[in-house]
Formats: sequence, structure tokens, C-alpha cells
Amino acid sequence: MEVKDFKVSISPREAAEVLEKHMDEDVLGEILDAYELQTEQVEVVMRLFEKYYMRSSNRATLTFLASNLDGVTHVHLAAGGGGQGMIFRFDWGAGEDFVELAEDALRQYMLE
Repeated sequence: MEVKDFKVSISPREAAEVLEKHMDEDVLGEILDAYELQTEQVEVVMRLFEKYYMRSSNRATLTFLASNLDGVTHVHLAAGGGGQGMIFRFDWGAGEDFVELAEDALRQYMLE
């Protein structure tokens, strides 16, 4: 499982839209689920993507979670499910690749 956390200069919803467009046009990742929670001050956005990786002969999932609870948009990416078999969870780098594809889509908005 691969996990990344970083901050971006756009809203959680905008970050989700950038990622959705990138997944749809460039990565061929399919969106499986979407969830949003918004109040006057706080926004939380979740997306669940799936992509088939030939190198692992399996599908990998990517969970995107963005929130602005403290006024800055935090992005959390977690990939999993790309391993082969019931015992071995080795995914031949599929999880790391999926996270990097999402990170690349948001790179121009990253802070720090």
C-alpha cells in the first residue's frame, strides 16, 4: 500500500475536479465512488478510483481525500488492492504508480 499526504493551494472540490479530469483523460482510471461534505467553513471530498494494471494482472484502487478543516487544503492519497493472490500482497509497483499519477495531476498546486 502506498500513501502520500500534501497540501494544495486550491479547494478540496477543485482538487477533486483536477484529479477526475486527469484520471479520465490521461490515466484511464475509473471513478467508483464519490462523497462530499460541505458546511459554510469546511469542505471534505472523497473519491475512489480504480485502474487495471497489466504488470500485476489486477486492479488497483486509489482513495483521494481532501479537506480544509484548518483553512488549508490537505490531500491524502492511498492506493491498494493491486497485489496478486490471497497471501502475497506484492503489487509490482502498481500502488506506487497510481499514487504518483494522482500526485502529478496536482503537482502545480502543491504548497511547500
